[in-house]
Amino acid sequence: MARARKTISVDDLWNFERVGALALSPDGAQAVCTLQRFSMEENKGQTSLWLLSTFGGGPRRLTSCGEKDGQPAWSPTGERIAFLAKREQHGAKDETQQLYVIAPDGGEARRVSDFAPGIESFKWLPDGQRIAFVAWVWPELRGSKAQAKRFKEFKERKESAYVTSEAQYRYWDHSLPMGRVPHLHLLDLASGRIVDLFEGTDWELSRAEPDAHCFDVSPDGRRIVFAHDPGAEKRLDNCRALAEIELRTRRVATVAHDKAWDLSAPRYSPDGARIAFLAAHQGRKHTMPSQLAVLERGGRWKVVSAAWDHSLHAPLRWDDDGQGLCFAAEHEARNPLWRFDLRSRGATRIFPGGWVQGFDVANGVVAVAADAMDHPARVHALRDGEPPRRLERFNDDLLATLKLGAHEDVRLQGAQGDEVQMWLVYPPGFDPRRKYPLLHSIHGGPHAASGDTFHYRWNNHVFAAQGYVVACVNYHGSSGFGYDFLDSITHRWGELELQDVEAGTDWLLKKPWVDRQRVFATGGSYGGYMVAWMNGRVLPGRYQAYVCHAGCFDWVSMFAEDAYTWFPRELGASYWDDMAKVHAQSPHAFAGKMKTPTLVIHGALDYRVPDGQGLAYYNTLKARGVDARLVWFPDENHWILKPRNSKLWYGEFFAWLKRHAPSARRVSSTHPPRSRARRRAG
Repeated sequence: MARARKTISVDDLWNFERVGALALSPDGAQAVCTLQRFSMEENKGQTSLWLLSTFGGGPRRLTSCGEKDGQPAWSPTGERIAFLAKREQHGAKDETQQLYVIAPDGGEARRVSDFAPGIESFKWLPDGQRIAFVAWVWPELRGSKAQAKRFKEFKERKESAYVTSEAQYRYWDHSLPMGRVPHLHLLDLASGRIVDLFEGTDWELSRAEPDAHCFDVSPDGRRIVFAHDPGAEKRLDNCRALAEIELRTRRVATVAHDKAWDLSAPRYSPDGARIAFLAAHQGRKHTMPSQLAVLERGGRWKVVSAAWDHSLHAPLRWDDDGQGLCFAAEHEARNPLWRFDLRSRGATRIFPGGWVQGFDVANGVVAVAADAMDHPARVHALRDGEPPRRLERFNDDLLATLKLGAHEDVRLQGAQGDEVQMWLVYPPGFDPRRKYPLLHSIHGGPHAASGDTFHYRWNNHVFAAQGYVVACVNYHGSSGFGYDFLDSITHRWGELELQDVEAGTDWLLKKPWVDRQRVFATGGSYGGYMVAWMNGRVLPGRYQAYVCHAGCFDWVSMFAEDAYTWFPRELGASYWDDMAKVHAQSPHAFAGKMKTPTLVIHGALDYRVPDGQGLAYYNTLKARGVDARLVWFPDENHWILKPRNSKLWYGEFFAWLKRHAPSARRVSSTHPPRSRARRRAG
């Protein structure tokens, strides 16, 4: 007898095994990936490395001793896999993240670095004997011993203040290491000797979490190209340039720089004669997309994807023959993997998505990790002339026990008469003869999208399992629908987006299975801004309640956040120059009209939207006598990442909506929607 399936719960979300970083062996025969597992009881996760054969067969666990083994990368000969971890080995416990290597056929991992400040990211050199890595160091010091001494002194200091004169001093949920800058280093594996390639110079990498995409090693191992901020004062929104260092002489030369263009994610061609990278024309407008550019050695660089209206995501990966590059780029609420042919200047989808989360290319093989609305990330191998081959079944058994509702992609007419895309996710066992509450889940950004992706923090199927029809509107300003659509909201935030969400509500209220008395709007980040904006702009009663997670409330006090220089560009003015223009786009300026009950959620470690935004919104509602509830996490950032906190988050979310929902009613039959069908609405 077939086992009865159940609706998905928050606990199920945390029982899924989450595929992360993915890397192919040089011959393309194997892939290594990270796999994260969580314990609700212990309230933490553990990440290990797994080996997958691209020819089929079961996955094999490679590491089990570390808690957060990550960023795996194969050596050039495929004999070793390097990764980052904090472990205890030979009686010594890592205080910071260090480099380890392990043979793909198993055995114990071996620590190969001992660098006190810790290692952020890395890449192998072609000789397989050296590794280039990124680390935050005190730039005035020389040598690893001096860095270790200063690190020990800093760790043991009694003072707690953060003191700086820098314009950029914190990012996302952490302060940038005080007094330190990110440098490139070279590690010799045989001797353990570490050389700071930028020592004694003013060169440094970008300070916003410099990863392995911000630099690349030439195929001959003689040079490293890297992206950096050439500005005298480092800022998050400064345009980056590309420079190249010769490893033998340590001479650095700028290879691509234009003060109007932001250049990033450099990648050498297989023959080393060209460098591909991402280029965004910020001098024209700050919302310009990241396009594909190529630099010929000894020549000038040029954009090659200008005629293709898409914004590319790092990383870039060259074909083996150097005639094309692979990358992910959003397209109408999906994030496929594309191949761009340099001769034809055309892009072809090679893996459709849902949402490509990671990929690698080696020896004619492409490995892809992609999720979709109805399943977590899965890993496939692609070979020319063959259908995609699934390499693992990590979550299949759990998925087989769950009953997920249908979902579909609909199109409707939104602001300015433009077509707007909207996802609908239906409750399991949807019956069109019944009435269902409507739940808007409004995405953040604003230049992002509600995508065909399995979102753990805002999971549409967990929402729908509570009986809601879930609507996700990709309003004007969303990414993946062309540049004009994305840029249309600039200098008038809230205007077109609200028209689009309201158009979605109007479209749905015409359906006999939507209960007009149970309509809710929820959102996070910019989506939180939207529900706060709606509270002051939409007549009370249309929505029974709102949920505002990490929402922007006051654009003036948002200057406390980490990307504060970005907002005047989006709003069209600095508050000290044109307060009226800023207030016209700020929810707090319409607080006198706010009457709809609101659940406010925020994390104290949120530096992107500081928690003062949520507290001010909550306090305003309470002062006005509006029904409100606050959930404040002292140990979470812009996202809720701990299992027990996530369970509480969902519990508060559902309890709030239920509290403001009149009892359900039944009506006569209509035809049920088709699963995943695309319908066009007027």
